[in-house]
Amino acid sequence: MKRLIEDIAADRPVLIAGPTASGKSALALALAEAQERPVVNADALQVFADWRVLTARPSPDEEARAPHHLYGHVEWTRAYSVGDWLRDVTPLLDRRPVIVGGTGLYFRVLTEGLADIPPTPPAIRAEAEARLRDCGLPALVADLDPATAAGLDRNNPMRVMRAWEVARATGRSIRDWQAETPPPALLLSAATALVLDAPKEWLDPRIVRRFDQMLAAGALEEARRVLPRWDPTLNAAQAIGAPELIAHLRGELPLSEARDRAILASRRYAKRQRTWFRARMGGWRRISAPELASG
Repeated sequence: MKRLIEDIAADRPVLIAGPTASGKSALALALAEAQERPVVNADALQVFADWRVLTARPSPDEEARAPHHLYGHVEWTRAYSVGDWLRDVTPLLDRRPVIVGGTGLYFRVLTEGLADIPPTPPAIRAEAEARLRDCGLPALVADLDPATAAGLDRNNPMRVMRAWEVARATGRSIRDWQAETPPPALLLSAATALVLDAPKEWLDPRIVRRFDQMLAAGALEEARRVLPRWDPTLNAAQAIGAPELIAHLRGELPLSEARDRAILASRRYAKRQRTWFRARMGGWRRISAPELASG
């Protein structure tokens, strides 16, 4: 890790992407300390105040070692979008930040731009949530034009709901809006962009260990505090492991089964992340996560 940090130019932003449990946060903090930079979050779930343990946010001790931004600053009920994140991160770009996370879409809009889509009216959002709840995800997909539906990640209900809301509110598909995307806030060529390559056989045991560490550190108690306000349609409710722990607290699953299901969900999420990074981050420098961890 030390050799890698020494090779990184100190005068430009650094982007660090990687799948869950791959060690990207440790690299970001080490780089921030070595080059006196702030760390900026690029994880769509670590923004929520109610989740520290379950989303593996930096600990208070880690946050004390370097400035940290965009962690835990969003309340439970807020629908925090990729556009919200882009607006929040843009003023921080002149500080040579280390921007780290596993949400590939955040990095995409940062370096490729984001369409200026009008905000969704609350009534339309409520309609989308009701349709998702009452009719299910396939009904939302069926309402979309074929080109938009074909390009969506159907494992991500929030992305599908967003496409539905845009079409319903504006009369245009989200693909049409994206075709008018303005210039990006940060050109990829103006940053050092690193993506951690974490093979499944190396990453899977780390995912197991980390979830067990989360349980030991209070993830279940964190979920218990959320339980009275639990709403599966909220952005914050998409945290990996949250639905399983909530199900346990409601008496629907034994803890051992909730643990196993959460670990499986984490592994599936890591697989989707690896697929995204391979398909969308061809211009990024690939770093071996096992070699980084051993060094």
